[in-house]
Amino acid sequence: MELRTATKQTGKMEETTLLAALRIGDERAYTQLVEDNTGRLLAVARRIVRNPEDASEAVQEAFLQAFRAIGRFEGEAKLSTWLHRITVNACLLRLRHAKRHPEAALDDLLPHFDGTGHRVGVEHDREWSDDALDQMEKHELGKLVRDAIDRLPENFRIVVTLRDIEGMSTEETAMALGIRPEAAKMRLHRARQALRTLLEPQFGGRTA
Repeated sequence: MELRTATKQTGKMEETTLLAALRIGDERAYTQLVEDNTGRLLAVARRIVRNPEDASEAVQEAFLQAFRAIGRFEGEAKLSTWLHRITVNACLLRLRHAKRHPEAALDDLLPHFDGTGHRVGVEHDREWSDDALDQMEKHELGKLVRDAIDRLPENFRIVVTLRDIEGMSTEETAMALGIRPEAAKMRLHRARQALRTLLEPQFGGRTA
């Protein structure tokens, strides 16, 4: 099969052919990689950094990093997955260097208990099914969930975005954030508790 073999349906190179072409500096391959992935990566970046201009710059930086490292990419994952990881890291690096702004304390959104160990303010605390948040994200209420995530302090917003929206594992999330998996689990647990508090008025009586 020649290096420029393309699928009959789209005229685009298949993954194996595309990777081989990228490794020898084929400009058409680079163009295809950018065109196929830019929209999805911009959506990822906007969920993390939120500012459209910063998101665009993060994606550009991710592509530059990918182009420089393509010779070391061994194909152990799909190109799109590899680009996703690079983009997430580029966004996190941008956030670390950004000027920090004061954030609302998370404690006000976490459960509170009285001296006997009973939850305070449970009158609106109704049972949610385990995958209720996943279902809401997939359907018409997704925007409301994402808006609530945006209200979380940055450290907690990022961990729930990576874990629950981007679908990264706990280990991958911890590695991306430079923390231990146990710390990532605790941060995620607190973020989900806070998110539940924010969403309780709308979804307290809803099942998945």
